[in-house]
Amino acid sequence: MRRITRIATVGVASAALALSATACGGKTSSDSGSDGADKAAIAYDIGGRGDQSFNDAAYAGLAQAEKDLDIDGNEAEPSDGESDADKVQRLTELARAGNNPVIGVGFAYAPAIKKVAPKFPKTTFGIIDDASVTGKNIANIVFNEEQGSYLAGVAAAKVTKTKTVGFIGGVETPLIKKFEAGYAQGVKDTDPTVKVLPQYLTQPPNFDGFSKPDLGKAAAQGQLDKNADVIYSAAGLAGSGAIEAASKAKKWNIGVDSDQYNQAGLANYKESILTSVTKDVSDAVFNLIKSVQDGKPQSGEIRYGLDKDGVGLSMSNPAFTEMKDVIAAVDKAKQEIIDGKITVKTAP
Repeated sequence: MRRITRIATVGVASAALALSATACGGKTSSDSGSDGADKAAIAYDIGGRGDQSFNDAAYAGLAQAEKDLDIDGNEAEPSDGESDADKVQRLTELARAGNNPVIGVGFAYAPAIKKVAPKFPKTTFGIIDDASVTGKNIANIVFNEEQGSYLAGVAAAKVTKTKTVGFIGGVETPLIKKFEAGYAQGVKDTDPTVKVLPQYLTQPPNFDGFSKPDLGKAAAQGQLDKNADVIYSAAGLAGSGAIEAASKAKKWNIGVDSDQYNQAGLANYKESILTSVTKDVSDAVFNLIKSVQDGKPQSGEIRYGLDKDGVGLSMSNPAFTEMKDVIAAVDKAKQEIIDGKITVKTAP
């Protein structure tokens, strides 16, 4: 698999031309991605590969496609503080290089895909976590994050001993508010006496809250000081700092997106990771690549919820699976959501 290095935020045009010639094969046709599905690419969100969370889940899907579908996978990293123009250039060069599909990991790619997709009508563009930009060749991969977060709230309310739990959101956006909303509702529905401490690390247009572990660590320490003994972080790479802080305090963490108990970069803190709210980003990426290879490319909204196991709670930590009453409460809530008996809020 070829990994494309970060594109500088200055000199974008010349850097992209060099990228096209060296890393992506140098094709310049305005729609060269239309002649095959033997190459696929993902353009990472803030934090890039190695975030132990969202981006790594997307990478897992691409890696699986390389193995099972015999495709040539390509990756493109973001640069710090980049503009929409940088994303446009990145997606354009990936499409020109013959990658099909080209997948933007994260809602931040919406403006870029809106501009680039019409120029490559025979190339499928996927975008994860956004349904606002539509087109015949755009696949909107979205998740019911609030449903998985509700289950996390149930678990948190059941295991807390201090009756105080925390939520850390990376950046205060509508997407991350879905995580907060579901979590808080799950906590309150399970035990109304439990206090939820919500905190966001940054506000748009500052997206450092997804990339700087020190911010997550400081926020978690603040919540620990307020007696929180379970902290759920939806903050990308910054969440690893929160996990470190809670682990050192011997309190519980709830991870996000990937099964963070099994992430190598978090191995030193894994025993503190009670469970994780998972999003099946890896399967979503794989399924989109396979659909293109099969000649039936996905398009429009593709939603993953509890009913399709597209979101859920991980069961990797033996300490969690041994909590029979907690697991029973989680399973009951899951079924009631699937059956429509519980409607989970998407905003706090």
